[in-house]
Amino acid sequence: MKRSDVVRSIKVQFNRMRTSDAMAMLDCVVDEMKSAVANDDRIEIRGFGTFQSRKRATKIGFNPSTGEKIHLSANRTILFKPSRELTKKMNG
Repeated sequence: MKRSDVVRSIKVQFNRMRTSDAMAMLDCVVDEMKSAVANDDRIEIRGFGTFQSRKRATKIGFNPSTGEKIHLSANRTILFKPSRELTKKMNG
């Protein structure tokens, strides 16, 4: 699903809403989610899942073509854990 599909479904749900207003609403929600995860906050959307920031430790990896060891520095990533409802819906 693309951004335009989400905007279109918002317009269908709220039939008097303009496209620009639907895009602004979506942008606001996404910006808030980005800033929350960047601040190490946990985002919980009931019935959908949770997003949270995770720290990865420093480790040594390998270049698959040469076999050479590579030092991988510590970094942060985002973890998404789907809700039980979403998992049940996906699995039928």
